[in-house]
Amino acid sequence: MSSTQSDLPAADLLARLHSVQSRILAAAHACGRNPADITLVAVSKTHDKAAIAALIAAGHTVFGENRVQEAAGKFADRPSSVRLHLIGALQTNKAEDAVRLADVIEALDRPSLADAIDRAASRAGRCPDLLVQINTGAEPQKAGIAPDAAPAFITAMRHRFGDKLTGLMCIPPVAQDPVPHFRALAALAASHGLSRLSMGMSADYEAAIACGATSVRVGSAIFGTRLRRTAATA
Repeated sequence: MSSTQSDLPAADLLARLHSVQSRILAAAHACGRNPADITLVAVSKTHDKAAIAALIAAGHTVFGENRVQEAAGKFADRPSSVRLHLIGALQTNKAEDAVRLADVIEALDRPSLADAIDRAASRAGRCPDLLVQINTGAEPQKAGIAPDAAPAFITAMRHRFGDKLTGLMCIPPVAQDPVPHFRALAALAASHGLSRLSMGMSADYEAAIACGATSVRVGSAIFGTRLRRTAATA
């Protein structure tokens, strides 16, 4: 039997959202930062439009999706106040759709993708904000540009996209302490005059805030996890 979605009731979603917001506030205060400088990106991948609508009704307006096709099905007709971040590895053949749909693309990591985004932006007459994804752990299975190639790539992207290249993003290795990765990303961004840092997810967003994150990508802590329907429970 195929997998299915088991979304939380709206009241539970809002309670979880408020809990995350409160923890962001506390984490910011703990390190002397202004909470207003930190954006919560609610990662709604695999969750349906009803769950997203509940958060929008409660005033939350920033969401993240991994797949362009899934995002289009949920956000193509979004209210103008709602901003969409594309945070998954982006194929070059999806660049045109991504440019039309997204407010922020957090997955710029190779020259061929830069070429595709540039062409798509010229055709669309718009370019989303762009973040370079850094593979801070140099994991061969993971998207992102390698740390040793990052400085030259960032410089080239700044020349190419100007102020549309706004910052950096990383996803630290699962089995490692994320703090050194967050600090490395912050240092790299500072060395290039970039102030936007997308880092930290449900398990480590408070540590990311302490290291300077300006946006945190939180999914399961808000939406819960997917449940699978089996033959025994169908």
